[in-house]
Amino acid sequence: MTAPGENLKVNGERLWDSLMQMAQIGPGIAGGNNRQTLTDADAEGRALFRRWCEEAGCTLGVDEMGTMFAMRPGEDPDALPVYVGSHLDTQPTGGKYDGVLGVLGGLEIIRTLNDLGIRTKHPIVVTNWTNEEGTRFAPAMLASGVFAGVLEQDWAYDRRDAKGLRFGDELDRIGWKGDEPVGARRMHAFFELHIEQGPILEAEGKEIGVVTHGQGLRWIECTVTGKGQHTGSTPMYLRRNAGRGMARVIELVHEIAIARQPNAVGAVGHIDVYPNSRNIIPEKVVFTVDFRSHILDTLEGMVAEFLARAPGVCADIGVKFSSELVGFFDPPAFDPVLVGRVRDAAERLGYSHMDIVSGAGHDACWINRVAPTAMVMCPCVDGLSHNEAEEISPEWATAGANVLFHAVVETAGIVG
Repeated sequence: MTAPGENLKVNGERLWDSLMQMAQIGPGIAGGNNRQTLTDADAEGRALFRRWCEEAGCTLGVDEMGTMFAMRPGEDPDALPVYVGSHLDTQPTGGKYDGVLGVLGGLEIIRTLNDLGIRTKHPIVVTNWTNEEGTRFAPAMLASGVFAGVLEQDWAYDRRDAKGLRFGDELDRIGWKGDEPVGARRMHAFFELHIEQGPILEAEGKEIGVVTHGQGLRWIECTVTGKGQHTGSTPMYLRRNAGRGMARVIELVHEIAIARQPNAVGAVGHIDVYPNSRNIIPEKVVFTVDFRSHILDTLEGMVAEFLARAPGVCADIGVKFSSELVGFFDPPAFDPVLVGRVRDAAERLGYSHMDIVSGAGHDACWINRVAPTAMVMCPCVDGLSHNEAEEISPEWATAGANVLFHAVVETAGIVG
């Protein structure tokens, strides 16, 4: 494939303006966004994206998981499309760029090609994957997981949020359940642009991260059960405190990850305490352990050690431990040819760059199982993400979109 000339670049001001317009939908309380999946705000954001895609001349398809596919046709009717995208849903206290940059960066490719009158051999499809975040309906990357065949669609439909609402019912309610079978599409390639969500690129003074691998993860939902009793009248030696059991497990998670540095992380993020009263000793605590590594043996070793030791640290203080695996994927290695195109694009455009491992999970990690895949990353201030204070600069957004443009268009093939 012929690479685009270094003078071909996206309209960075238009991209930034689109990011700011999308950020007005589902505003948070501290400058970010709360546009959780399958909410009314998600439906509104989808509608705006659909309008922009139709204005750019794309045709829109929606599958039975609600994932959106906006296609710009190619010149060869038999050529498989090049897909590009990410997600529009956010955390409940999310930023304006996580996921959204990848979707709107893909749209900016279409707009720029239209501006320049460039045709490609392969169609280009901009994708908004449903429920990447997994914060309302676990696990994360739900729709892309079904697309890749690693999750069952009926199982996904039956996921429930904290209020007991079903994914499938909420998808119907907001009107974004399509009729296209999930996973029926074949891909020539898939690219995803994303903010790093970590501090490495900014600390190293690099404008572009060339993602070679993703981290695998295991989410283990844990339940520690004790006995709810009055906090004032129950002697310390008679207590069966589920909260104390959780504290011991959290420290165990930290110990296991620290022992495997520098290629492992582990933490507990989501916690529910019952009955969650100031003057009742917790009788039950439900929380999720998140282990990650880009080395499969390391990841599996952490999980094995955790499951072997956690019941004992709880039994030592008279509480019970149980667990269930609720999220998983193995560490993906991205396609070396496409990764090379990302690296070459950054070099050709004069951007400082470095190879990097993605510390977070992304839809690309699942799609990597069914199509050649690559990722582009740009820095974010202080590595902060999943936080309303998440911030990037217009220059970083433009650089990432330019590299994305070159890699995607090279793969799609310029005609004429």
